[in-house]
Amino acid sequence: MPSLVTPALPAGTLASMDQMAITGDGVLLRAWTTADLPSVVAGFADPDIQRWHCRSLDDDEALAWIARWRAGWLMETEACWAVEADGVVAGQIGLRGIDLTEGMAAISYWTLPAARGKRIAPKALTALTTWAFTELGLHRLDLSHSTANAASCQVAARCGYLLEGTKRSEARHADGWHDMHAHARLATDPPA
Repeated sequence: MPSLVTPALPAGTLASMDQMAITGDGVLLRAWTTADLPSVVAGFADPDIQRWHCRSLDDDEALAWIARWRAGWLMETEACWAVEADGVVAGQIGLRGIDLTEGMAAISYWTLPAARGKRIAPKALTALTTWAFTELGLHRLDLSHSTANAASCQVAARCGYLLEGTKRSEARHADGWHDMHAHARLATDPPA
């Protein structure tokens, strides 16, 4: 059945270009490489990242994730970047569930323990948000986190992601079901 709505972005928008580096306030977002394996393994070995992302990875699984992150760009389903600060990988940020037809994606991010408390996550989120709206042309970005994750809530609020509500028992974590805050930004929202 044909759609009566013109897609927000045409298919091929991401796949037709190389994944570019994005610069922000003291951060660099760049494509993941196999050389980043130790950072990915360290990230998913961290108890806080495990708590909120509900995963642990060994070397082989981490290599598969890096390959998936690269493939996601070409399939236009996700776009993930290593976040560097002072030339060192400090975390991950990405667009998940990209829907070019609707001009939407969901945000994910984490920071390594050594990078916490330095505002790396908000700097990376601001850089990615700006790029997603002004360069890529998305219309809406969703950000979801456990209501128990106060740090993630602060990052979302600091970056202008408005709290739209709470999704009850939406995500299963190792310690049980969690309510999730639903934040979002629109391309038309004022700067944070």
